[in-house]
Amino acid sequence: MIKRYGDTPVNGQRYKTRAGVYAVLPRDGKLLLTYQGDPHFEVQLPGGGIDPGESPLQALHREVFEETGWRIAQPRKLGSFRRFVFMPDYDMWAEKLCHIYLAHPVRPHGPPREAGHVALWLDPAEALAELYNDGDADFVAAACF
Repeated sequence: MIKRYGDTPVNGQRYKTRAGVYAVLPRDGKLLLTYQGDPHFEVQLPGGGIDPGESPLQALHREVFEETGWRIAQPRKLGSFRRFVFMPDYDMWAEKLCHIYLAHPVRPHGPPREAGHVALWLDPAEALAELYNDGDADFVAAACF
């Protein structure tokens, strides 16, 4: 059974399953995170949805690069969790199936390419306080403490 975080599903609401990949990215005592502006205004683990025809690892590399500008190496899956949310960007109710990986940021290639994202470096304790969702925070705590 996959652990659920966040709001309880709304009775009678239909949810579309949305699989995604996200990365815990430690380097030199800090974590590489992303701040997403409008409409979310959240500190998050870098990552996002898996596109049709894309493998989870392809999606992980693409999403981390788009949201941080960094290339990563040696991804290793830590686990999964799910959340039931409304996704305003897509105007849909989703059951997000979040697959979490530990990887190493290798080198930057410029600023994030995805609009509204800013790469952040925080120490793990700051990251725990700033991360928007409890699922992300639990995986950071398990990986870093």
